[in-house]
Amino acid sequence: MIRKLALAAALTAASFAAGAADKYEFDGNHTNVVFSWTHFGLSNPSARFSKVEGEVLLDTADLTKSSVSVTIPVDSLRTDVPKFDEHLRSGDFFDLAKFPTATFKSTKVEKAGDNKLKVTGDLTIHGVTKPAVLDVTVNKIGDHPMAKKPAAGFDAWTTVKRSDFGMGNYVPNVSDEVKIHITTETLKAGEKKAG
Repeated sequence: MIRKLALAAALTAASFAAGAADKYEFDGNHTNVVFSWTHFGLSNPSARFSKVEGEVLLDTADLTKSSVSVTIPVDSLRTDVPKFDEHLRSGDFFDLAKFPTATFKSTKVEKAGDNKLKVTGDLTIHGVTKPAVLDVTVNKIGDHPMAKKPAAGFDAWTTVKRSDFGMGNYVPNVSDEVKIHITTETLKAGEKKAG
């Protein structure tokens, strides 16, 4: 009986601790994932993913206790050149047919200065998982003036080597290093609009 009470108390304490972080969902209208590379040293093209799914568990009292989980459907890739979109989705690169999503799941959040964070996590692209670190700027946390609910906005940057993810075609003429920039607004889940 004592053990059961101790276990129940421990579970209750754990649930309160977990409850310190609130669930925020991505605002698809104001979230962009853009990646860029160098092409033969002549140009620096970019592409974007137009859809981001997942959530941020945000502890506003201690951001280091927050976490993020993201899934990106690869078919949302856009360059505004349809034939190029098809090539990037083909077996030469993302291989959409075999690997329909890319994901990122945080494993650690650290302070890196005023309104700055380092978010470490597992990045999975093309079926390969590697550690990645996002340099994050906290743009603003507060009430959204139009949505009338708590909101949080962030920008994040990282650089990866695509060959690490089994996507090394045309290196070095097309750069191995790919720069990724994310900008997002998130809205607290379950909050009703005022009025």
